[in-house]
Amino acid sequence: MDVRALRYFVEVVRQSSFTKAAQVLFVTQPTISKMVRQLETELGTPLLIRQGRSFRLTDAGRVAFERGQDVLAAQARLQAELADLGALARGRLAIGLSPMVGSTFFAPVLRAYRMRHPQVELKIVEDGALAIETEIAHGRLDVGVTVLPTDQAQFETQPFAYSELCLLAPRDSPWSSWERVTMGDLAYESFILYNDDFVLSGRILEAGRRAGFTPAIASRSNQWDFIAALVGARLGVALLPRIVCEKLNPVQFCWVPLVEPLIPWHLALIWNKGGYLSHAGRAFVALTEETLGPGYAPREPASGRPVPPAP
Repeated sequence: MDVRALRYFVEVVRQSSFTKAAQVLFVTQPTISKMVRQLETELGTPLLIRQGRSFRLTDAGRVAFERGQDVLAAQARLQAELADLGALARGRLAIGLSPMVGSTFFAPVLRAYRMRHPQVELKIVEDGALAIETEIAHGRLDVGVTVLPTDQAQFETQPFAYSELCLLAPRDSPWSSWERVTMGDLAYESFILYNDDFVLSGRILEAGRRAGFTPAIASRSNQWDFIAALVGARLGVALLPRIVCEKLNPVQFCWVPLVEPLIPWHLALIWNKGGYLSHAGRAFVALTEETLGPGYAPREPASGRPVPPAP
């Protein structure tokens, strides 16, 4: 089958006009008419019933139009993949990471990627998970990290880390003697929260409402180290993932597991489902799994004491 003739036919049907299709395809109308008739001859059946300047599809024409769009889409994907075979030598990859995720997990991933693919330009966009999901869905980012659960119909997911939230407070605060806390215990505290485009911000506020109070917000930030600094300055308390709390100075801070409700911080790399992910993007996905593993299993709630590194 002549794919060019099929493309001309599909465009004629889309535009409902030979003249408009010719303008879109930058060819003459007689050329399009000739190619459509050639396609009909090749298929052995009329595709259009011509009625003066207008036309309507035959049953065969409707099938050819529907299946023809699939054929053209497959051809476009094939061309993109073939053109992309050398993209790792000169490509560009846009990655969405929250500051907390980037500093905690992705420095070694990005370093390894840069060493393997030095000609790929990495564009790192720092934002919250909700904003990252939007940017990926609209095609402005190739891959990014979100907090699960997410829209499984929209995104492919590759989980890589799991942690629970802990209360972070100054070491000499009354909380240092607690082994665990509930959200209700924190009703009279002021909170340092993430900005609105962070998934955990909404989950913390919802947990407060379910516990019967509206959390008092002292300040917001998208930088976990600045949140910790504000806690150290006694502006309020924060709820941070345990894996982040474990990076902080235990002489200055205490962290106590939040056990009711348990708010998980389950991270996954995401990209658009059904879309084309470049070789540069697929290489990044594979390297993330190679470097970070397939995901962390949940652990038992920890105390507010430093956790020794795993052997």
